[in-house]
Amino acid sequence: MSFKKVRDAHQTENTEDYLELIADLLNQHGEARIVDIASNLDITQATVNKTIKRLQIQGYIQKEPYRSIFLTVKGQQIASQSKKRHKIVFNFLSNMGLDKKTAESDSEGIEHHVSDRTLKKMNKFNKTKKF
Repeated sequence: MSFKKVRDAHQTENTEDYLELIADLLNQHGEARIVDIASNLDITQATVNKTIKRLQIQGYIQKEPYRSIFLTVKGQQIASQSKKRHKIVFNFLSNMGLDKKTAESDSEGIEHHVSDRTLKKMNKFNKTKKF
């Protein structure tokens, strides 16, 4: 059963990472471009283009040729949910005494695999601690 959960998490992990990054770029710079996504993920623009096309077909983003990428309502919801999960895990790891760099790095992977039940416990723990 746990192997299935991990496989399912891996299937959504890439989508969540892209949507969260696009949301961050839009918030920080007012636009999200292929070149910026590729730079942030340290991958080629061709790889980003392939994923962007898939995300557009799935209804998560809107993109016109030679224009910035924008999240649909569906994409915004996933990005927001992913960001919230990331923040809870990051705060939990920080509250456990990990340095910021390690907490950031580890939370990036954990956020996709942690159950809702565990996430609620982490959030409850965070509320009782001040870091």
